[in-house]
Amino acid sequence: MAYKEILDRIAAKEKAAGCSGQSKLIAVSKVQPNERVAAVLDQGHRLFGENKVQEAAGKWPEFREKYGAVDVHLLGPLQTNKARQAMELFQAIHSLDRPKLANTLARLAQELGHCPDLFIQVNTGAEPQKAGILPEDADKFVETCRALDLPVVGLMCIPPFEEPPAPHFVALGQMAKRNGLACLSMGMSGDFEEAIEHGATHIRVGSAIFGNRDYRA
Repeated sequence: MAYKEILDRIAAKEKAAGCSGQSKLIAVSKVQPNERVAAVLDQGHRLFGENKVQEAAGKWPEFREKYGAVDVHLLGPLQTNKARQAMELFQAIHSLDRPKLANTLARLAQELGHCPDLFIQVNTGAEPQKAGILPEDADKFVETCRALDLPVVGLMCIPPFEEPPAPHFVALGQMAKRNGLACLSMGMSGDFEEAIEHGATHIRVGSAIFGNRDYRA
């Protein structure tokens, strides 16, 4: 369990980069045993990330009953048929990646009277197997979402595994700046310090906090 160590590394990198307090740590608790999640909650952390609606629904109502208010962000792909449930469970969704989902969220926002903060996922590497708006379509998609009165607060990316992440972080920052978006969800266990250098406001750290995941469970 390395929660405090991660906090120290974030603080040191922010100090070196001259941006203290800039980055929020999302502790990615997907596929982690409840006892590991509880250990981080016991240390006072209150911002977590999940990849699947169903897993979050089976985990966080009980944790919230015990620990009080906890912000949970959806990081993984969102199917439109899970959108209503997601809007009730999560305080932010980082995977808005297509017009159909935007339209569904806009309709539900009108119906429910609320909507989580939204990050548009950008496929900065144009990887065919990965979700996300292509970089050349990002500006238009931001405009489309704003026309639907959706609360888009920032952009998210997952750089290609085999490429240096910095150019992708830079590109995402440029897209956000020209669209007047303040938040950048980027950086994971292996590259969060580099993401902080390039302006990340939300970093997503899982295994470096909780330990390796056992997907067989």
